[in-house]
Amino acid sequence: MNQPAPPTVTAKDVERIARNLHHDPFEILGPHRIKIGRAHKWVVRAWLPDAAKVFVRVPRSKKETEMKSVFNEHFFEVVMSGWKKLPNYQLHIISHDGRERFVHDPYFFLPQVTDEDLYLFGMGDHHKIYEKLGAHLVTVDGVDGVHFAVWAPNARNVSVVGDFNQWHGGKHQMRVLGSSGVWELFIPNIGEGEKYKYEVKDHAGNIVLKTDPYGFYHEMRPHTASIVCDINRYQWHDDAWLHDRRATDPLGKPISVYEVHLGSWRRDPDDPGRFLTYRELAEQLAAYVKEMGYTHIELLPVAEHPFDGSWGYQVTGYYAPTSRYGSPEDFQFFVDYMHLKGIGVIVDWVPAHFPKDAHGLARFDGTALYEHADPRKGEHNDWGTLIFNFGRNEVRNFLIANALFWFDKYHIDGIRVDAVASMLYLDYSRNEGEWIPNEFGGRENLQAIDFIKKFNELIFSYFPGALSIAEESTAWPGVSKPTYLGGLGFNLKWNMGWMNDFLTYFGKDPIHRRYHHNMITFALLYAFNENFMLVLSHDEVVHGKRSLLDKMPGDFWQKFANLRTLFGFMFGHPGKKLLFMGSEFGQWQEWKENQSLDWHLLEFEPHRKLQQLLKDLNHLYRNEPAMHEKDFDPAGFEWIDFMDADNSVISFMRKTDDPAATLVFVCNFTPVYRENYRVGVPFHCHYKELLNTDSELYWGSNKGNAGGIHSEDMGWHNQPFSLNINLPPLATVIFKPELE
Repeated sequence: MNQPAPPTVTAKDVERIARNLHHDPFEILGPHRIKIGRAHKWVVRAWLPDAAKVFVRVPRSKKETEMKSVFNEHFFEVVMSGWKKLPNYQLHIISHDGRERFVHDPYFFLPQVTDEDLYLFGMGDHHKIYEKLGAHLVTVDGVDGVHFAVWAPNARNVSVVGDFNQWHGGKHQMRVLGSSGVWELFIPNIGEGEKYKYEVKDHAGNIVLKTDPYGFYHEMRPHTASIVCDINRYQWHDDAWLHDRRATDPLGKPISVYEVHLGSWRRDPDDPGRFLTYRELAEQLAAYVKEMGYTHIELLPVAEHPFDGSWGYQVTGYYAPTSRYGSPEDFQFFVDYMHLKGIGVIVDWVPAHFPKDAHGLARFDGTALYEHADPRKGEHNDWGTLIFNFGRNEVRNFLIANALFWFDKYHIDGIRVDAVASMLYLDYSRNEGEWIPNEFGGRENLQAIDFIKKFNELIFSYFPGALSIAEESTAWPGVSKPTYLGGLGFNLKWNMGWMNDFLTYFGKDPIHRRYHHNMITFALLYAFNENFMLVLSHDEVVHGKRSLLDKMPGDFWQKFANLRTLFGFMFGHPGKKLLFMGSEFGQWQEWKENQSLDWHLLEFEPHRKLQQLLKDLNHLYRNEPAMHEKDFDPAGFEWIDFMDADNSVISFMRKTDDPAATLVFVCNFTPVYRENYRVGVPFHCHYKELLNTDSELYWGSNKGNAGGIHSEDMGWHNQPFSLNINLPPLATVIFKPELE
């Protein structure tokens, strides 16, 4: 009687697999060439917790070889005789309830992440690591499936779990690749749409389920699984747009940005609780933005986030557009559609911090992996979030590749980097004793500074003509200067000082403005130190700050007049422009992320005409070179008079190299109508009144200069000639010389 062949593994090996304690299950599972007696033979092993019987089926062979249980009823092995090279076999699995399935063995396949990939990632220099880590639809040795890879260097074990394996952590145990900390596994016979997570076990045996840090698509909140998705399928139509962008210096072009929160710009009027989809938004938003004359939209963060009330600024899925509005392909359509309509797309990006949600990056492998372990460096107490460890190569690589990813895979035109000041300073919003100095004893976060410079250099290297915009509120020098000149490398910086002074000034009763005149002129002392963007953003219309219209003093008419004056001055002031949605038509209430803007206000004349003013200002801004060509050159601006504090009036010129393009701005910040107000001008000719914010077209009092006025041969304000104008109350008036 023949005795059964002895097992080729030990009971301890089987126990390690059964308990998911092996760092490289490939050492035990799958095919192995071993010496049995005097010959080398193939042995196939499998750990299948739901199998009653298992057979090995070799391609082009009708014969199946049954596997036997050894040491554990769910651990199977069989010796395959007669094969010098074992082909890619299938496992014929019969479960306890009699169901049958045929699958390829995940433990047959070689690693799909190369040594070069691991080296570059370890150095922090794999600029397309998102094509290697995460979940990718691939074909390996003729077999379709999904390759999973995740970085978890301090984990005891990592498994892929999902609907395809009943969320059982023992079925698809991953292997770690050397000392890289990268775990990987190719799972054949699954495809797009599969939900998955990583089951991560730390060395204490604690298990957590983590969303894929490199996942391209995640479930709609409150669910948190990642979803296998092909983001390379979309057929783009914006080649001409991208070609022109590469050949263009955006700083000399008009940039007027409409800042948008996609979930609350507009809702379905028949179902106000329903978000519009990316595709619905694309059509409606593009039509509106194009009509209004904006050059770009800026989206509050679209990366996946669990809490609506964070507005997207607490991200758990850095590589996934939020599923609130559709799929990744839908977002690609959205950007493509904007480009076809001539609209640039800027996306807010949040590399400074991330939330503590259990399924996210926090303590990803049981240790402080993406964050600092020491709370004096690793936590933002104000925001309840964790700070990225910018000194760790793999973390820096995660973020740098993420910035490049949105340009690469979604064709965005710019990023606005949130909370830059919090990255630059180790003592940001911290009291003494709550922070750790850098190696030289200073308060600068040297690792974060190096990170910022690096990602900016790479963005402009890979994507010429792109925008990288810093939301930075301190006096840090050279934020928008190139790194080779010692700067941080952004090409634009939000002008937070101007915004604060500007809104403080306009919030004062006009009778008191004469005592605060410097607040409206001070920004010109530093206007050309950086490449500034003038912003009236979402942050200024929330948390009890009131809407822009409601900030304005005075009665109903004066509130609108003040806001019209504000917009007129803003468009004349050097710097690119940004305005948050709803402000353009005079939203009364503060912005709320869970409801639509108050579009019904456009049924009323004051709101409708305020919107018309923004439309006309945008088109004027785009059509008049003096308003945008030399935004960052002192030669593009000249004061006429900034000292008339008693009347709260300022006047200035915007200029280009062409004298005929010169524009004259006069701003009256009081409700007093001033006849015979004299303004110095450089040319003796007729000056056309291009725009008057007090026009009846904009619900003003219609005071003005009958469309234009001729200069007089009388020097004034150190100019050889002058205009004797009627200066409307609470108004900005723009004149242009009609030179022959």
